Amino acid sequence: MKPAVSCKHLRTKSMYIPALAAEGERELPQESLRTAHCWCNCTLTETGPDDHPVGFEHCGPQRPCFKE
Repeated sequence: MKPAVSCKHLRTKSMYIPALAAEGERELPQESLRTAHCWCNCTLTETGPDDHPVGFEHCGPQRPCFKE
């Protein structure tokens, strides 16, 4: 479900929890990926610059706004 490379603009609240940040790049359980609230750091909304929804399953290299 999570692409091998996610967009650098994709954000979720778990990125700002110190206990999780201390662990570095951590693989989240698949259920957490489906239910995590994500937003684009470019638009600060749940839609990206291309007006499509954002999320781990959506924000991959196929999007024109994707940045590695």
